Amino acid sequence: MTRAQPLDTVVLFDGVCNLCNGTVLFIIDRDPDARIRFTALQSQRAAALLAPHGVVPKEEPDSFVLLQGGKLYERSTAALRVARMLKGPWRFLYAFIVVPRPLRDLVYRIIARNRYRWFGREAQCRIPTPELRARFLPEAAP
Repeated sequence: MTRAQPLDTVVLFDGVCNLCNGTVLFIIDRDPDARIRFTALQSQRAAALLAPHGVVPKEEPDSFVLLQGGKLYERSTAALRVARMLKGPWRFLYAFIVVPRPLRDLVYRIIARNRYRWFGREAQCRIPTPELRARFLPEAAP
């Protein structure tokens, strides 16, 4: 694994959602250059990252968020932009960006609304293994 990257690309995810945690592991496996960093939407670090964008994290997060190059992307746009960064055929999913955002986000919201029922949830955010810890932002800003 490469050394920690600057905070140029950060994925903020629901730390108690099994689907979201699985997605983070999926991304890590397909991002061998470790360009993408992660933090749970429930963390103080996420609140600090979102504040300059005028976003206050919800108690029950319902979005996948990407901060990239100083810009904030949510829901399907965030997911497609992340897919574009992955190794292998996954980057070609970005072609769906041509689908109007309201339609993409409708599908996204259906999955988000049902994710706990379909995939389950944890009582608290998972702690990354020592091998993966470098990919996650520390709770306090450096």
